[in-house]
Amino acid sequence: MANLNITYDGMSADVSLELDRPVSDGDLRRIAVELIRSGEVPGMQLTQMRPDAFQHYVVDRFRGPRGEERIYLRPKVPFGAR
Repeated sequence: MANLNITYDGMSADVSLELDRPVSDGDLRRIAVELIRSGEVPGMQLTQMRPDAFQHYVVDRFRGPRGEERIYLRPKVPFGAR
């Protein structure tokens, strides 16, 4: 079980995912689009979301204190860029 946090258009929400194998960043972006289109992300239902909506988003992966997988899908930020 993994917890996916999606930040989009000023909103942020968590959704639980059953992942039976590692998922690439590209697959994760596609999964997020489908979850939002279908209304499975609390507070985010955008049925007309473009397939490439998360193309330039960053995927961060962490382990929680109990070993659970935490995945963050977020926009790139200019901090630290040169």
